[in-house]
Amino acid sequence: MEQRKLGSTGPTVSALGLGCMGMSEVYGPADRGESIATVHAALDAGITLLDTGDFYAMGHNEMLVREALKDVSREKVQISVKFGALRGPAGEFAGMDTRPAATKNFLAYSLQRLGTDYIDVYRPARLDPNIPIEETIGGLADLVKAGYIRHIGLSEAGSDTIRRAHAVHPIADLQIEYSLIERGIERDILKTCRELGIGITAYGVLARGLISGHWSKDSGKTGRDYRLMTPRFQGANLDANLALVESLRAIATEIGATPAQVAIAWVAAQGKEIVPLVGARTRNRLTEALGATKVTLTPAHLAALAKAFPPDVASGTRYAAEQMAHLDSEKPATR
Repeated sequence: MEQRKLGSTGPTVSALGLGCMGMSEVYGPADRGESIATVHAALDAGITLLDTGDFYAMGHNEMLVREALKDVSREKVQISVKFGALRGPAGEFAGMDTRPAATKNFLAYSLQRLGTDYIDVYRPARLDPNIPIEETIGGLADLVKAGYIRHIGLSEAGSDTIRRAHAVHPIADLQIEYSLIERGIERDILKTCRELGIGITAYGVLARGLISGHWSKDSGKTGRDYRLMTPRFQGANLDANLALVESLRAIATEIGATPAQVAIAWVAAQGKEIVPLVGARTRNRLTEALGATKVTLTPAHLAALAKAFPPDVASGTRYAAEQMAHLDSEKPATR
């Protein structure tokens, strides 16, 4: 598999990464054995970057990753971890805490759950409104010096925050949603990251399955699926967004690929500093996603996709209003 470097200071990783969140929660029931088999299949295919978070099912996802990697040489994979999100015993979210003391505590637990001595990229999941980003990054820099983390990343940070963080310690990459129907990064954040030499790990490249070509109005009805509570998957918004998928399906058919493969390939084609994360939970979905690496989009294909998916084409916001309010990435740059 092609390799890409995460920014000017980050690690060299596979051109596709595997997002592991859905193997533990959010998208309904997942099969543990199939999840682990999917991680193994990803590694066999050349994927080296695994993305998780300490709050994904309250540590369950990290322990799942540990089990999947128990017979894998640690130096052959890069583990990316998000931290800082607080949760209650019923699973509810209760804010952010990125104080250096709290960060050190979160890290200690992640190292234990993952069964590793270090984490390749460690990042706050969201901006903590009560702690200056400089203080958070300063604490992370101390952990880099101590050898517990290799690189510092950010998640859903806006341009101003990115600049402030990078001034304290080099930022390897920004993790942010990016897809054919979510192109907010193009307003100013992508330009800022390129200027500073910061890579992009793009999540939501299939808009949580919405533009995969597999979602329908009846999907997600069984089990507890978080997507059904988000605006883009509801009512008239869903109808409008599924209509967009038909445009994608027509282009994909012409190319000889699936809608999911074209959507992933489009994100990868936006720059060599961009690494799409695919959230496959089964080997079948992983195999399809891997097919995106064989899709070559010509200028004509890109033009057709640009016409079918102009910026802001999606109906509904990507998160509910309360969560949107916590996205620093939604704030426009001031310089």
